[in-house]
Amino acid sequence: MLNVALPKGRLGEKVYDLFEKAGFECPSIRENNRKLIFENPEKAVRYFWVKPSDVAIYVERGAADIGVAGKDILLEYEPDVYELLDLNLGRCRMAVAARADFRDDPRRTLKVATKFSNIAQQYYASRGRDIDIIHLNGSIEIAPILGLSDVIVDIVETGTTLKENDLEVVETIVPISARLIANKSGFKFKGAAIEEIVRSIAAQTEGNV
Repeated sequence: MLNVALPKGRLGEKVYDLFEKAGFECPSIRENNRKLIFENPEKAVRYFWVKPSDVAIYVERGAADIGVAGKDILLEYEPDVYELLDLNLGRCRMAVAARADFRDDPRRTLKVATKFSNIAQQYYASRGRDIDIIHLNGSIEIAPILGLSDVIVDIVETGTTLKENDLEVVETIVPISARLIANKSGFKFKGAAIEEIVRSIAAQTEGNV
């Protein structure tokens, strides 16, 4: 049985569509219920819904053989997994944003508000910039407005939320999209089935670039 961790929400539904077209369908997942685990013994596949930020944990620890996680999660938590494929879904970017009137003074420590502390730390370390990270879990955009931070590091999709809070993108750190990942041990023992999925999904996602 191949265990697949899917992220809850619209992205997960799009991802399941890819698996279904790849020949690994599980009809019960389409039923209107609150179940979290779905199996198709004929196709030897088991799907389960988990919080998007938890997918990499399930895969890394072997509860799932494969799963789909955002590149932001992979960069932030650096799980020990194989990254097999860019699905070209959920595309956005990790960026630095600030008030329009902000001017960086390299002589002073830059205050950075973010929930992606590792990504921010590595980005500014690569530039030799001295920073003070303020870890927040939500409503990051108000930090510069209230003077808590100079800039924020966060995921940007349309940029609408930034504009509505009088912020703008200063720098793009890295593009973000959904990635197919695999447990290293699971890949060793179930490689044939996983590679079949990768080939089929790769053919489907080429047009999404």
